[in-house]
Amino acid sequence: QVRLVESGGGLVQAGGSLRLSCTSSQAHFSVWTMGWYRQAPGKDREEVARMTSNLRETYYAASVKDRFTITRDNAKNMVFLQMDRLKPEDTAVYYCNSAPTQYYSWGPGTQVTVSS
Repeated sequence: QVRLVESGGGLVQAGGSLRLSCTSSQAHFSVWTMGWYRQAPGKDREEVARMTSNLRETYYAASVKDRFTITRDNAKNMVFLQMDRLKPEDTAVYYCNSAPTQYYSWGPGTQVTVSS
């Protein structure tokens, strides 16, 4: 019944930017560390970023560090991922969920495609 909804993906040229959003009408993100994950075709899902509920701590995978920025607005029950200087290797379906334990079912994700 809990539905996570990701949005903001699209097709961009290498070096471009996208801002992803995550929200849910049922889940209360404010109590959890929240993260962004991605999965490319034929590859395992991987975590790329997380932020604690109080916004004081963040984590980034080495592959996206210095290019991606996770933010959140607990009052709006939203989590964001600002992606800058995108690379073709960033092409994947992006998902949000709690971290490090995923307490929610995976949502549909949002497709990010970076062309060269």
